[in-house]
Amino acid sequence: MIVLAIESSCDETSVSISKDGKTVLSNVVYSQIELHQSFGGVVPEIASREHIKRITVIFEKAFVEAGVAKEDIDLVAVTKGPGLIGSLLVGINAAKAFAFAYDVPIVGVHHLAGHIYANQIEEEMEFPLVALVVSGGHTELILMKDHYAFEKLGETHDDAVGEAYDKVARVLGLGYPGGPIIDKLAKEGTPEYPMPHIRTKGVYDFSYSGLKSHVINFLNRKKMKNESVDEKNMAASFQEAAIRHLITQSENAVRDYDAKMFIVAGGVAANSHLRDEVAKKFPHVKVSVPPFKYCTDNAAMMGIAAYYQYKKNKTADAMDLNGYSRLKLA
Repeated sequence: MIVLAIESSCDETSVSISKDGKTVLSNVVYSQIELHQSFGGVVPEIASREHIKRITVIFEKAFVEAGVAKEDIDLVAVTKGPGLIGSLLVGINAAKAFAFAYDVPIVGVHHLAGHIYANQIEEEMEFPLVALVVSGGHTELILMKDHYAFEKLGETHDDAVGEAYDKVARVLGLGYPGGPIIDKLAKEGTPEYPMPHIRTKGVYDFSYSGLKSHVINFLNRKKMKNESVDEKNMAASFQEAAIRHLITQSENAVRDYDAKMFIVAGGVAANSHLRDEVAKKFPHVKVSVPPFKYCTDNAAMMGIAAYYQYKKNKTADAMDLNGYSRLKLA
């Protein structure tokens, strides 16, 4: 089965063609990061307009790189949410137009399912598995006992870990996106500044609002006293606390559910400290972290997820993840 997938949930426009839920034939990604950097975050109106400008060109490039004809497509997949409404609609309308023109079925794929299935591209999933989904908008632990069977074990009570990175980077005056900048600085510093121990009601839940506020308040107090703060050491201190929280909660889930595999998914999966800690802390289970090119938003992961979604239920166009909202495409 050859799947055409479209991803446009935020500020990446991407089209991919994959085969049989494993082989990526093409994966074209256009990133808008440079356009949004001066604003300190993604501007929805700019993002949606840029998707409109780029989508057709990226479509054609994906087919050229894959070496397949449009008539060869068996299934169309598109990110249905969550994401920026205007951006999502660009991809959804493009997908519906193609599916209608070539009379092929279309499925709407949940964005987080795509991130999880990025791991399937180079590592065969083994069940039961626990997935840590970490990005700018999400921090969740998901249990999977089979393909396309999701059970949410825990989530953040407030800020997502990627959001906390961006906000800490902003108050330090480091720029956007904050995650890669803090990660790079942390390598040159030492975690000498005290950070609070994060506590949550649930053993699989997360919370980053308190850690973020602690850093902001600490910096404000130093500024009022006209005292300097070493940015590298602050980055190292914040990152050590942030990643430790992810690892601790993940260890709880892997242990309690006797998981055979632990995977990390989402943009924050590119964080070097997280990757190092995952490699050290889970020696008794199979571990999978996607290659860097599949950590950030891309259509390849959506196409892989769509294959397993369609294979499991050919009439379904939405994934059911403990009450996540559905978006009908028909």
